[in-house]
Amino acid sequence: MSYNKTNQTRVVRRKKRRRLKKRAFFILIPLLVILAGVSYASYLYIKADSVFSNSYEDDGREKSELREAAVDPTKDNVSVLIMGVDASNIRQNADNSRTDTLMVATLNKKNDSVKLLSIPRDSYVYIPEIGREDKINHAHARGGTTATIDTVENLLDIPIDYYVKVNFEAFIDVVDAVDGINVDVPYELKEQNSKDQAGAIHLLPGEQQLNGEEALALARTRKQDNDIERGKRQQEIIKSVVKKAASLNSVLKYDDVIDAVGSNMTTNMTFSEMKSFISYGTAGKNLNFETLSLEGNDYQPGNVYYWQLDQVALQETKQTLQSHLGITPSSSTVNSTDGSTTSEENSSPY
Repeated sequence: MSYNKTNQTRVVRRKKRRRLKKRAFFILIPLLVILAGVSYASYLYIKADSVFSNSYEDDGREKSELREAAVDPTKDNVSVLIMGVDASNIRQNADNSRTDTLMVATLNKKNDSVKLLSIPRDSYVYIPEIGREDKINHAHARGGTTATIDTVENLLDIPIDYYVKVNFEAFIDVVDAVDGINVDVPYELKEQNSKDQAGAIHLLPGEQQLNGEEALALARTRKQDNDIERGKRQQEIIKSVVKKAASLNSVLKYDDVIDAVGSNMTTNMTFSEMKSFISYGTAGKNLNFETLSLEGNDYQPGNVYYWQLDQVALQETKQTLQSHLGITPSSSTVNSTDGSTTSEENSSPY
């Protein structure tokens, strides 16, 4: 009898130990996952700080001349000029490259909203650096970042607070880092690749997954339409990249994304200022993201093609961006030749 009780006691003890082990297991695993996540997040933070800090380039301005005071992106509405340059080792044109892509993003802190304007690369505008009208993408070739900022501010009559300049190597590497993006190719196309090999990229129409080289070809092509449609494609591609990068499946790819962007980017944003934009990315479905374009028409006074901006549409776009930034429009006179503005009085709540 005593033997049976002893056995029963041993069995009960073994069962208790097994239950304790199971409980410990179920408690320990989530803790390990959390610790691993914290460690990875800490690693990414340190790496991003290092990589993006190396991308910092002082543009010599404490603030835009259209601002009364410097902005604080943690609480103020701000603007960012995005420049995609066609510089490459193949072309050996780092010092005189043109902007193949120009976009202006205005960010409204109160509403967690973003407006993204594409500026056609052939837009016929006044370039202060050279004192006459020309294609807007020539501004960078003539005077680099500063000349481009001055030209865009003059065109849109809004302050440009920050800029981000990337070459196309970054575009390819980021898309590849997130294992490609899903986009709708509007028509069959054959384009050169980043090595300038003609016809190297061949895409058929329809929704499909593209790698970096293919996405770049789609972003650059304009053989069957115009700069406006090209700008819209670029906006959709950017949204696809952001959507893919924000997905849980891409979390472990952030290391590669940081490397891809950081090694191909220059900006006047500090890492601390970059972090202030995280709230827009975490807004999810609540983020109000609107894309805009500059309407116009073909203009060819001689042998050179330009995109002549529609002045009524341009004025409406100016007002939209000014309102989104929460600034008071400046008193301006419009240059009848190209629609550029000369500011006479600037006012800003900052």
